Amino acid sequence: MAKLSTDELIDAFKELSLIELSEFVKQFEETFEVTAAAPAAVAVAGGAPAAGGDAPAEEEQSEFDVILESVGDKKIQVIKEVRALTSLGLKDAKDLVDGAPKPVLEGVDKEAADKAKEALEGAGATVTLK
Repeated sequence: MAKLSTDELIDAFKELSLIELSEFVKQFEETFEVTAAAPAAVAVAGGAPAAGGDAPAEEEQSEFDVILESVGDKKIQVIKEVRALTSLGLKDAKDLVDGAPKPVLEGVDKEAADKAKEALEGAGATVTLK
């Protein structure tokens, strides 16, 4: 089999439906024992060492929880954003959104928390950072 370039792979993915692409990602994760949601895990792991520093607790907060307060009128968009931010499946993401207020991300750094808040609010949700 000829080796495909990155551009050729992207073109091939453009031809797939969302369901086919989702199935591909699942099979890719199983085959290579990886998770497509690794950036969120890295953000969580990256925030932990900062908390263990010598800085007093009264100083600037280094870890944040992203709390989904309410869904708004675009529930499907919010579910999609929750799935993009976490490694949750469709049912788990829907249950989280239906059970609001609930935490979407916990113990993430300021930058990741702000990005998650922006994405969820862009989808119509009400979000708080704690």
